[in-house]
Amino acid sequence: MSRLDDRVRMAVKHFWTTRATQSKKQGQASGVRDAGERAAATGGAQLDGFVRVICALLREGGIPDPVVFAGRSKIELPGWFRPEKKWDLLLVADGKLIATLELKSHIGPSFGNNYNNRAEEAVGNAHDIKAAYREGAFQTSIRPWVGYLMLLEEHPASTRPVRNAEPHFPVFEEFRRASYVKRYEMTLTKLVREQLYDAACLITSRADAGLARGDYSEPSAELGFQNFAESLLARAIAYSRTRPRS
Repeated sequence: MSRLDDRVRMAVKHFWTTRATQSKKQGQASGVRDAGERAAATGGAQLDGFVRVICALLREGGIPDPVVFAGRSKIELPGWFRPEKKWDLLLVADGKLIATLELKSHIGPSFGNNYNNRAEEAVGNAHDIKAAYREGAFQTSIRPWVGYLMLLEEHPASTRPVRNAEPHFPVFEEFRRASYVKRYEMTLTKLVREQLYDAACLITSRADAGLARGDYSEPSAELGFQNFAESLLARAIAYSRTRPRS
């Protein structure tokens, strides 16, 4: 776990650099440019820095490259409520699914509907893969480790209190006047404590400082990257040490 902070900083800087580059280049070839933040959002590859960090940690934990799948190919898994879903990183070995990860980002200035969409997706994906496992989709595998990472922009619209719509019934007290940063913190914490995910990570970053130096914050120690990485590595190392040797 040495130099972990430096690695996360590099991943954060890669995110903002890639995003800025895509925003600048998008549409140059066609002359058509997506409106507003969508110019960068449709570019993809922004979270590849985190994929590289995680893959490096897995290799250091004794997991060889051929069993780590990331990128655009061979990242589909069967679901129970749909035929398949693409995950961002899979750990598969000897015909067994060891771990699967979802990596997401949320950039301002609009946070309202997108926060709800992210929360719904996270809950739905967790139930889908757990049901698929229960119904035998990954036979011979023990229950796979499932992780979720969110990079959220520190922005005036994400850090100020948010009003709730309560036309019929009151929201739970912890959500009252909570910012979107706090809402994500509570959502991810609940997802882990309800055992829908084995670990979750919440990283926040300002666009200017993230682009310049890779600066980031972790609103919750429980959702910090070190806890997230340690949980994944524990599963990977346990498998590596018991894996049959040819």
